[in-house]
This record gives sequence, structure tokens and C-alpha cells, in this order.
Amino acid sequence: MKLNITKIQPEHLEDVLVIERNSFSTPWSYYAFAYEIKNDFAYYLAALSTDKVIGYGGMWLILDEAHITNLAVHHNYRHRGIGRAIMQELIRHAAYSGITRLTLEVRPSNQAARRLYDTLGFKEEGRRRGYYQDTNEDAIIMWKNFWEE
Repeated sequence: MKLNITKIQPEHLEDVLVIERNSFSTPWSYYAFAYEIKNDFAYYLAALSTDKVIGYGGMWLILDEAHITNLAVHHNYRHRGIGRAIMQELIRHAAYSGITRLTLEVRPSNQAARRLYDTLGFKEEGRRRGYYQDTNEDAIIMWKNFWEE
């Protein structure tokens, strides 16, 4: 499978929304994504197989920190390294942009994501109690510091 990772464009949003709705119990709306891909402080990527979006991820870049806002892969394409490839591109862009630290939140129950983030150098550094409104599940706060590498 040939994978192309590129900035999300408006024509990608319908595919992104299908993945979003199938991946999250409280999905972002079309308008949230449409705003984010035009936000000067945001950077969003799509993983394409031919012309179809099979994964996406994004982050906000604020001063010297980046916040990974979302990462999802279509269920038919999971466990093939696509999420890792998107994250690696986000990390590369952050470093290129002068970012020194990246952060994200992840559900304790999402073992696959936690393993991925751990292998990419993110460390658990805190919790947000009851962060996820749909289940009242905590969020694990993870950080990656470039100066520790």
C-alpha cells in the first residue's frame, strides 16, 4: 500500500468525518475541522491511500509547545503503522517549527494509543480527572520533550 501524508484540504473533510465518527464517541463536527485547517496555529495531516483518506492527525502550535489534538485511522487500516507515520510527521513538523515540547491527552483504556505514544518518546506526567464527558474517564497527560532526546 502506497501512503501519502499531506496537509488536510477541504476536499478531504468528508473522509475525515467518516473516520472521526467511527473512532470517537464525541466526534468533532465538519465546521470544527474546516476551521482548524485554516487556523494559523494549527497543523493537520491526512494519510492518503490513492485519493482516499485513511487516517489523520493534527496539533496546535503555541509558542514553543505543541498540543496533539487528534489522531485516528480508519478501522480497516489500523495496525499497519499509519498512526505512527502521521505522528512522526507531526513530530517532525513541530521540531522544524521550533517546538521544544509536545503534549496530548489519551484515555487510560486506549492501550494501543498509549503504547504508540510511549514508543515515540511521550511520558505520562499527569491526569485530568473526568476529562472525557461521554464516560467520565480520566485523561492521561503525556509530554515529549525534545531536549531529553
